[in-house]
Amino acid sequence: MRYFYSSFVLMAMGLVTAYFLGGFAAMYVTLLLTILEISLSFDNAVVNAKVLETMEPVWQRRFILFGIPIAVFGMRLIFPLLIVALVTGMGFFETLNVAMNDPHTYENSLKSAEDTIFAFGGAFLLMVFLDFFFEERDIKWVTFVEGSNLVSKASSVKNIELILAILTGIVLGHVSHSFEVTLAFMYGVALHSLLGMLDHFLSSNTVRSGIAGFVYLEILDASFSFDGVIGAFALTSNIFIIMIGLGVGAMFVRSMTIYFVQHKTLSHFRYLEHGAHYAIGILAIIMLVKIEVHISELFTGTVGIGLIALAFLHSLRANKKAYIE
Repeated sequence: MRYFYSSFVLMAMGLVTAYFLGGFAAMYVTLLLTILEISLSFDNAVVNAKVLETMEPVWQRRFILFGIPIAVFGMRLIFPLLIVALVTGMGFFETLNVAMNDPHTYENSLKSAEDTIFAFGGAFLLMVFLDFFFEERDIKWVTFVEGSNLVSKASSVKNIELILAILTGIVLGHVSHSFEVTLAFMYGVALHSLLGMLDHFLSSNTVRSGIAGFVYLEILDASFSFDGVIGAFALTSNIFIIMIGLGVGAMFVRSMTIYFVQHKTLSHFRYLEHGAHYAIGILAIIMLVKIEVHISELFTGTVGIGLIALAFLHSLRANKKAYIE
């Protein structure tokens, strides 16, 4: 429980601040936003833990120390403001003033850019999933898919992940009829590939490059935060309530990440990593589909948690079976 003390302290501070901003109603909305963020980003905690396990201890500590303020203030407040400033051509402080005094205009400006946001985030998450799916591993979860001849042959094709992502981008371009959406998708694919190249050059043996891993985790967090930031406006237009609620949720996700790393959770529950990546793959598809069709964040969060819960239960069953044998 000690891993979550700081998260509960931050939640208490956030709820008190929310009360002064808007009374008990604001406190309730803040709590709902926290739950929304956790449900959308639970799989993020699992993947973060997997990446952190391959990084040096000093960079693990830096991710926790610097990653938390970046997640709370950077991705949940400053980043959306920068997007709106870029879309509207306004300055940053002018955008902040609009967000505080004319939240309806701010919300509309942010939502006007949501197609390109979803394309970029969906592309990055799709690459995360494809990298995992076609990676050679001894442990397989959905064996009739992961162990099939088709997947085995596809895995031997050089750059199969990049090929499938580019084909997806081409289809997305034809469906959306939007150059901006297609370009944003390709930026997401390119950024993931560039980070992989940077990690390859800077890493040594089995230890992942600290700076490459840190940047990768922050961009991964940003990709997960897009859905929550935009979906939060269904509950409130107050950017500070949104920041507090989603920020507290992000803090709990960080706490879960630390817990998973310290307790070697992914080693004890063999299919948890699989469940998280399948959830990421579905989230990527949902983000791309949302460019044309509205899909509730409640559905997205439920699917993610459901897959991880299924992987957890299957891991328990496999562990019990191995113990008996």
